[in-house]
Amino acid sequence: MTSGFTTALGGTAGGGAGADLAGRVAMVTGGGGGIGRACAVALAAAGALVHVVDVDGRAAAAVAEQVGGRAHTADLADPAAVEGLPSAVDVLVNNAGLQHLSPIEEFPPERFETLQRVMVTAPFLLLRRTLPHMYGRGWGRVVNISSVHGLRASPFKSGYVTAKHALEGLSKVTALEGAARGVTSNCVNPGYVRTPLVERQIAAQAEVHGIPPERVVGEVLLRGSAIKRLIEPEEVASVALWLCGPHTAHVTGSSFPMDGGWTAA
Repeated sequence: MTSGFTTALGGTAGGGAGADLAGRVAMVTGGGGGIGRACAVALAAAGALVHVVDVDGRAAAAVAEQVGGRAHTADLADPAAVEGLPSAVDVLVNNAGLQHLSPIEEFPPERFETLQRVMVTAPFLLLRRTLPHMYGRGWGRVVNISSVHGLRASPFKSGYVTAKHALEGLSKVTALEGAARGVTSNCVNPGYVRTPLVERQIAAQAEVHGIPPERVVGEVLLRGSAIKRLIEPEEVASVALWLCGPHTAHVTGSSFPMDGGWTAA
């Protein structure tokens, strides 16, 4: 089990957020890297046993070994994969996601459907699987790693924007149904985070917009952001951990933009 880590904001994710998750079990999808890995580290530092779920089994195993958790290889585009995952979970972090850039008229329908299966259907099925345990204990935390694109739209991202908007709705319904049983559900809505998913977008955005890759971050990705830097994964994890802390029992059905001011305009 890790003892904590230094965030980009200073301090440790576990101690700074005040969350004590000793005796709790967490599950993080897409936990093999990026935001998911940062969430797994933060939750483990707060005392939770973390199930790390990823389509990349080696990445999941590496993170699980780092945090003293358990690794699960699962392709969440396949609904049957959910049946092999744990149900006795107190903290569910729905983080797994993927991206595809294309104009609507050229967007492959099968790719659109895959994005919905991973980012909408899988969270729904995971909730069906884990909520009975949370209800039975009278306590649970659902943290959905949404996006600023769950609140705003961008061109060429019809699949991703649709999925994230749907995840926002699912989160709110979960909040209403779980309120009387001690379960909260919220969305964290980061802008562009320094992850492999974003790094892979740079070349695609350059092609779609017809500009050199070196201009993409400033002119496309961060065009709407008042703060002109990418967000670090640990910053997102700190918000996710805070939502599991002792002072957030009434924080539910909400969305938390951390987008550098993008949605303020």
